Order: sequence, then C-alpha cells, then structure tokens
Amino acid sequence: MTKYKVVMTNRLMEPALQNILANCEVKLWEKAEPIPREQLIEWLKDAHGLIASGNVRVDEELLQHAPELKVIAQAAVGYDNIDIAACTKRGIPFGNTPGVLVETTAELTFGLLLCAARRLHEAWNFVKGGHWVPGNNISFGMDLTGKTLGVVGMGQIGVAVARRARAFGMNIIYHNRNRRSDEPQIGAVYRSFTELLTEADCIIVLTPLAAETRGLFGRKEFALMKKTAYFVNASRGAVVDTPALLEALETGKIAYAALDVTDPEPLPGNHPLLKLPNILIAPHIGSATVETRTAMAVLTADNLLAGLAGKPLPACVNRSVNY
Repeated sequence: MTKYKVVMTNRLMEPALQNILANCEVKLWEKAEPIPREQLIEWLKDAHGLIASGNVRVDEELLQHAPELKVIAQAAVGYDNIDIAACTKRGIPFGNTPGVLVETTAELTFGLLLCAARRLHEAWNFVKGGHWVPGNNISFGMDLTGKTLGVVGMGQIGVAVARRARAFGMNIIYHNRNRRSDEPQIGAVYRSFTELLTEADCIIVLTPLAAETRGLFGRKEFALMKKTAYFVNASRGAVVDTPALLEALETGKIAYAALDVTDPEPLPGNHPLLKLPNILIAPHIGSATVETRTAMAVLTADNLLAGLAGKPLPACVNRSVNY
C-alpha cells in the first residue's frame, strides 16, 4: 500500500512522530532556522499532508504549489500564520490543538504575574551576584491579595487563570468582544476596555491575534493604566505595540511588564527592552511541559492522519470543509 506523502516543518514529540513515520512517507525539516520558502514549495509539490509551525506562513501563494494537499495541522492553538480563508477555498481542513494546553498556559501566565509581583528573578540575580549582605535589599514587590486583575480575552485559558487568581484572593474583571453568560461561575465581572485599563492593578492579555487586536495596546492604552500596574502578555507579541510598551516602562507610566511573547520574536539580544530593570521575559514557553507538548503532538498527528484518510479531524478550525 502506497503511503501518503507528508511534509513536516518541525519535529513533534516522539510518540506522535513515530505514529506519523509508521504511516506516511515524511520529509522533515530539522534545522533550527525556519525552512526556506523555496525548499518548502519544492517539497509540497506532491505532498498530501503538511504539519506547519508558527514560523511558516501558509497562504494562497504557498497553496498554489501544493495541488495534492488534503490536510494541514499545527501543534498550537493560535494560527495567525495560517490563511484560513485560502485553505477553506481549496477545501483543505486545518487542525490545531485547543483544550490540551489550557491549564499549562494558565499556570505559566499566572506564574509570570506572581514572579513579577514578588520580583523573584531580581531576587535570584541579587543572591547569585553576591549582593545579599546586611543592609542591602532589592526593591519591594506587590501583594496580589485584594488586588484587581483585569483579563483581556476571557476564553478557556482566561477562565483557568481567573480560577488561580481567585485562590490568591484577587478581584477579577474582564473584557471580551462578547460578554460571557457565566460570570457568576467564573467569578469575574465585565468591564469595557477603557474601564478595565483604568481599574485593574494587574492586566493579563490572552486575546488572539487578529486584524482588530494587532497593536491593541499602544501609547493611549498604557497611559490609561495605573502607574502601579503590572502588565502580562501571554497571547501574541503583535497584540502589543513594542515601542509603546518600552516607553511606558521607561517613563513610569506602568510599573512592570512580564511577557511570554514579544514582537519581534525571538527578541534580539540587544533589544532595548532587555536593558530595563522592570521587565521579565520568557521565550514563549506557555505550553512547554513534557506532558502538554506530547498531548499537543498527539492531537496534531491525529488531525493529520484523519485528514489523510478522509475522516473528520478531531480539532478542525474551518469546519465547513472538515471531512
């Protein structure tokens, strides 16, 4: 029996990778840098399946070179690198990995806030640098108990973050494009975007990246926040205007920022944000645990193999073309 031809632009965790290798003829890009566009186009000429990564743009131009493509899958929830309309136009279902990374991402997101509020990484550097001597102290942090947390983008991850924040005695407000009907259950109160910015002591951003959210946080938004505000972004880097954030931190418009995502990403080692004392940046590790990355990989493989077999993808974004 002839195996389906599959292109993978990055490796998956072993259980998923072995499942794909056992059932497909695979071309796998294993270098650290993104696959060159020309190479990807060449590989896709006779490919039936594609496992994409966030650094690969899948658009109409690329799909024109993939006439045999039956399915695209990606080990992520977000898909701002995928032109869903172009995939749908060509009848190609796209599978992502919702649900499996909710708790892990919520842990990391709230962990960023906790580490920032209590200045944990500064404390470690203080001790490691040999500065822990009598009379020499680091800057004080901030209690979370009793503070107001504003969540922008109260989806599944936002609800999981809110659950953790309630355990710390925080009051929770949120802003969504559409108000939720389960506010009593999640313990959060709706606010307009402007109200949230002015009321919150801590702001966590979890909104997806789309045309209407690109640059959502700029100079105007940071100016509305409290000067004591802690700002956490765990969504996508481009939701925030980076120069505006830099200015807000440098001029004291806000107190502190903690980021798991940046724009650009990766952030260059000489970027001015890295010179600031009031910021904590992680290298996009929201789902980076063995358990969660394995679950994401397994769901990605399941999406791919289902599509190749002409069966419904377990997690399909453009459901109108799902098998």
